Amino acid sequence: MRHSLLLLFTLISVVVFGQEAEVALQAKAEAPTISKHIYGQFAEHLGRSIYDGFYRNVKIREDIVLALKKIQVPNLRWPGGCFADEYHWRDGIGAKAKRPVRINTTWGMVEENNSFGTHEFLELCEKIGCEPYFAGNVGTGTPLEMANWIEYLNSDSKSTLANERRKNGHPEPFGVSFWGVGNESWGCGGDMTPEHYVDLYKQYASFCETYPGSPKLKKIVSGANSEDYNWTEVCMKNIHWSQMWGLSLHYYTLIKGHWPPSGSATSFGEDEYFSGLKNALKMEEVVSKHSAIMDKYDPQKKVALLVDEWGIWTAQEPGQPKDWLFQQNSLRDALIAASTLNIFNNHADRVRVANLAQTVNVIHSVILTKGEQMELTPSYYVFDLMKVHQDAKLIPLTINAPDYYYNGESIKAVNASASIKDGATNITLVNLDPVKEITIYIDLNGSSISGQLLTAPKINSFNDFGKMPEVKLAAFNAAKFENGKLKAVLPPKSVVQLAVK
Repeated sequence: MRHSLLLLFTLISVVVFGQEAEVALQAKAEAPTISKHIYGQFAEHLGRSIYDGFYRNVKIREDIVLALKKIQVPNLRWPGGCFADEYHWRDGIGAKAKRPVRINTTWGMVEENNSFGTHEFLELCEKIGCEPYFAGNVGTGTPLEMANWIEYLNSDSKSTLANERRKNGHPEPFGVSFWGVGNESWGCGGDMTPEHYVDLYKQYASFCETYPGSPKLKKIVSGANSEDYNWTEVCMKNIHWSQMWGLSLHYYTLIKGHWPPSGSATSFGEDEYFSGLKNALKMEEVVSKHSAIMDKYDPQKKVALLVDEWGIWTAQEPGQPKDWLFQQNSLRDALIAASTLNIFNNHADRVRVANLAQTVNVIHSVILTKGEQMELTPSYYVFDLMKVHQDAKLIPLTINAPDYYYNGESIKAVNASASIKDGATNITLVNLDPVKEITIYIDLNGSSISGQLLTAPKINSFNDFGKMPEVKLAAFNAAKFENGKLKAVLPPKSVVQLAVK
């Protein structure tokens, strides 16, 4: 623990081909804890996310469960996404043979047989060891339908709904806590104005009850799209902090910075590499500005900000069915994931939940499947590396880093976050420069240092079925104590995780 005292005023010097920069790392007693729920995932009835993803041949895939347990997934959001506002929960309970077949009008007009419903989702969460995060239907549902779903899930009474749950195989209440009241109500969830949604939120939320014996229901407001700061302003001004646990935010990294998604997930050069990184790093500005609005109405930060949809969204792979949103995952996407999680860690005072979109076979996935095969993507390994920050105490830092230049534009080449837990200081460092290594000198000593590295030969390297993985974790041996400091050499286009004791 001696080294932790040295963190009170620690300066890290970064040298890039003679250029120097400093990163100030400062331990503070009042620093927040990084919520483990920042490392959440997302599963929607979309493409092959549920069927042929999590759920194959009417069974939960155990290989996916084991993979998600390894990265300690803390929560899983379901059933959407846009699908949530056309989902009626009673369709997905009871005998599978009697469940109705609906049309998924949001994603591809495909048949939805509802064989994966409430009980199957909660069984999946139990197997993974994570908390469920439900998105309730405001768009086509009613306050009564939402209230009944919560009673079915959480009541330990002898009510008709609680007894129906018991009849369907779960005697005890599920104890669900995270509860989204609608999803993207500004768009696919109803194309509403913020003023209209606020009134609906207060109506629906009034009937979302906390039942005896179950945890307090965390009611979550359907928040803004990207830079729609007015949506956050209207919600925070008109919904009292006591009426909500959190407010959501959705931000996707788009190659051109605007809709629709474009660019290939794997066939790209430095132009789309740089563009993707630049737009991903804008998350810092977006989170900061929404947080500032929240601070105006909630200076004590009682209301959580949930970035419950984020990730890089490119054009889907050629030959895929329309609206299935299947894309590969490259080293670029891993660097984006690590940089985004660093941003969330550093905003842990307000950001308390985040959900990568999505876990399996959709958009920015950590797992891809092909029949019985399963492939771990580069982004999966980022979550594996960075799980050390879950529920750790944040060590605030500031970075004056060298720039990575491309075609007359620049971004910071280095981003980082740090935390302390169980006597270890953990630092995640990301070098976005595709060609330059960065040498870091940290005015920090200790008895031991260990590290892991994620990189690959090319910026668009990816892992494919039936081939040796191009992107995977390796031991990081380019760190040592030298003259009372920690010296580490970051390879180009890499993520490095250091643990100092």
